[in-house]
Amino acid sequence: MAARTPIVGGNWKMHLDRAGARDLLRELRDELGGIEGVEVVICPPAPWLGDAADALEGTSLQVGAQNAYWLPHGAYTGEVGAAMLIGTARYILVGHSERRHLFGETNEETGRKLAAVLELGLEPILAIGELQAEREAGTTREVLREQLAAAFADVERLPEGFVVAYEPVWAIGTGLTATPEIAQSTIADVRAMVADRYGEVTAEACRIQYGGSVNAGNVTELAAQPDIDGALVGGASLDASAFATICRAVAAAAEGAA
Repeated sequence: MAARTPIVGGNWKMHLDRAGARDLLRELRDELGGIEGVEVVICPPAPWLGDAADALEGTSLQVGAQNAYWLPHGAYTGEVGAAMLIGTARYILVGHSERRHLFGETNEETGRKLAAVLELGLEPILAIGELQAEREAGTTREVLREQLAAAFADVERLPEGFVVAYEPVWAIGTGLTATPEIAQSTIADVRAMVADRYGEVTAEACRIQYGGSVNAGNVTELAAQPDIDGALVGGASLDASAFATICRAVAAAAEGAA
């Protein structure tokens, strides 16, 4: 089995005006346009996706959308259909905890989005994760298994290199980070869950990121874990230098493990 190429996503969330977004895209292109050994996905807010596609054209950097609706078109004011993103974004975040917990997205809706993205030939980044109360109650495995089962309900097979982002909700934007041991153990559990449904070969090819207050100071130790294949980065992705440091650290960890 060939080594998995790690993947780092930069989720800008709802930040930056157009001028700020263009400046950051230019800085990221300068910092990371020729990076090797890691796949890098930039996820700006929806209004700036076209600018991102233009700015990053001709580089190895990919554009990702933070969300998409599962139907291709229709009278759905304010929604962006996944089909509309073809030619602009290659990746689409599916099931981010903020969609689930702030906007009430259900596991079943996440499943519809995942199936739609895969059917269109786009690349999903499936986000899963537990609340602090669930971690403390010892139900993390059950919560993650339920999220995965719903997401995969209408998915017969996963493409090679399919991306899952494990993000403990209690560590997103809080400054708290799961210890490398907790992150590794939980992500190994997630890989086993994928294997239960799709087999060992698919699970071994699956790329599983860690997300949750990842920064330049903690990424090296996280990326060194055998089952962690990169990071989904929030706040630090708004700083080109910090984000580039994270991407290089992930690439170096993968090279060191090869």
